[in-house]
Amino acid sequence: MKAKPYIGAHVSIRGGYGQAARFARESGATCFQYFPKNPRSLKPKTLEARDAHACAEYCREHGIVSFAHTPYPTNLAAPAAGPSPRSLMVASLRNDLHIAEACGSLGIIVHFGQFSGLEPLQGYQNIIQCLNEVLADWQGKARVLIENQAGNHGREGMMLEELVKIRELCLYPDRIGFCLDTCHAFAAGIWDPRRTEDLLEHGAKLNYWPHLGAVHLNDSLYDYGSRRDRHAPLGQGRIGMEGLKSLITAPPMQGMAIAMETEKGPDGTHRHEINVVNQWF
Repeated sequence: MKAKPYIGAHVSIRGGYGQAARFARESGATCFQYFPKNPRSLKPKTLEARDAHACAEYCREHGIVSFAHTPYPTNLAAPAAGPSPRSLMVASLRNDLHIAEACGSLGIIVHFGQFSGLEPLQGYQNIIQCLNEVLADWQGKARVLIENQAGNHGREGMMLEELVKIRELCLYPDRIGFCLDTCHAFAAGIWDPRRTEDLLEHGAKLNYWPHLGAVHLNDSLYDYGSRRDRHAPLGQGRIGMEGLKSLITAPPMQGMAIAMETEKGPDGTHRHEINVVNQWF
């Protein structure tokens, strides 16, 4: 019997982690994504243990899964020294992991990294070193889930090969997984919705799918291969509803945590889109 995916969306933690979980369930979701702290800052946040544990307990009780998205300034490729050094990234990522673990989340989503001004080899080495430092003493269940990039900040991180190789070269591969963003994959030109089977076969050859931990379900405002990262509501972009359905209903997505990052509906939730996606199964 096929395991149905967990479907939901990104939600705010303005009322706390526990409230975020309750809001997700009330909107019909069985999955949600959240920012563990201020999305614009790398400043570590003091863990609000009671609230986080309430979130974890609520999710266990109601069969909800969650994952956290690291703040926007996070850059795995940051150099050892400079305005935003690796040590700043490591401290922030460790903080995110501790919060996600306390909330009972699957892991933390982090973008591949930006290489601005760096030689590619140095950028890849920086990513590996950053992940090694973050995970060196990590004993929790929450994993670091590396997200594929659209190409709007450079070519790095667009190809599944890069993500797979980074994981292989790290000292702690079992603590690392992947997050597939459908808009990014389309914009990067690695997924043509008319030939979804090509992406499925390619990912299988690379051994990518067994380590997939989460999915961002987004349509794309711009064309295939445009390298422009702008999400569109489901079915209102260049991918289209049938293209999204062809991927989300594929075997690697069974039992997967899938969250939308699109605008909320008129009622302030993603209830309508969640219901539509649930009808695919």
